[in-house]
Amino acid sequence: MPELRQVPLLVIVDPATSHRDQIVRALINFYRVNYYADTDSALRGIRTRTPDLIIIDDLAPPQGGYELVRQIRRDQNPDIADMPIIITSKLEESALQHAVRKCDANAYLVKPYRYSALMHAVTTQLSLHVEAQWDLLPPKERAALRGTLDVFQSLSEIMETGTRIDYAGMRTACEPLVDVIAASDFRALLNGVKSHDNYTYAHSLKVATMLCLFGSAIGLNHNEQLLLACGGLLHDTGKMLIPHAVLNKPGRLDAGEWEVMRSHVPVTLDFLQASLTIPKAAIIIAGQHHEKLDGSGYPKGLKGKEINELARMAAIVDIFSALTDRRVYKPGMPVSEALAMMTGPMAAHLDQHLLRLFKELVLDTTGGEIL
Repeated sequence: MPELRQVPLLVIVDPATSHRDQIVRALINFYRVNYYADTDSALRGIRTRTPDLIIIDDLAPPQGGYELVRQIRRDQNPDIADMPIIITSKLEESALQHAVRKCDANAYLVKPYRYSALMHAVTTQLSLHVEAQWDLLPPKERAALRGTLDVFQSLSEIMETGTRIDYAGMRTACEPLVDVIAASDFRALLNGVKSHDNYTYAHSLKVATMLCLFGSAIGLNHNEQLLLACGGLLHDTGKMLIPHAVLNKPGRLDAGEWEVMRSHVPVTLDFLQASLTIPKAAIIIAGQHHEKLDGSGYPKGLKGKEINELARMAAIVDIFSALTDRRVYKPGMPVSEALAMMTGPMAAHLDQHLLRLFKELVLDTTGGEIL
């Protein structure tokens, strides 16, 4: 059985209890977190249990955050010496930039900073080793991954500030993805995000890719495929607000957790409908991709012909992607097993005519291998 991906361990070093607690609360929904009030305790803890990333306040006693960074960089253990480090400080940005370069930290945050800035910095540093491999890809594949990632990462700040999505920018970001699909070379995209730190992005990119591929297979034109790609990238936007403990729970969700999980659909709809440029088709994909033909889906319990055909396609792709995704708590399911489940126990939920077309497409393009 493939190994499960370990949840990254973060270390926070900050003497200010209130600020440290705020950072921990922000990160604990996504990562394992250890925290320390001083640099001596932090260094002992780091050497006992090597983290994946450290966030250090520049005023952490007794010797200060910059000196802790230097000590880490001199450590004889390369896993410790090379780990990503983010410095936080109230210094002016120009002074902080100089100090960070001098001590060889990787990034910085000027206090006070937004929650979205913190998450962006952490995810960016954790995923740099994955994204570095994108430079080895052909230009179109590289552009598709970097463009969709930039757009996706901007969504959390857009949601937080109440501004509107730049749909024109999203279309531009998704253009290379559609071009890659046309060239039948989409596997590099899926391989490129398997280990990315932002699971919701990785899943959304996979849905966008497979939905665009599905549209191409049934004869949709370039603009229609582009709309499917954008709809796939946006379909789970509300999951950015779901706590990590619920989103990544390995067992069954209890009633309260299930309500939290289901809430991502109306949250996504409210977000998309507030932007007047988002096409109706993308909103339908987001609003109906969890509906089931037998009426047992959500949020409205639609059944049969009440469910739009685009949403039926999106439901198939979303379920297939979720089953074959590699998660923290499970390996990806082989393609053949996922399709057998969708045509067997889930048969009443999905449009079987579309599923037959999708099954033929997937087996033809993947050879039944794990995606």
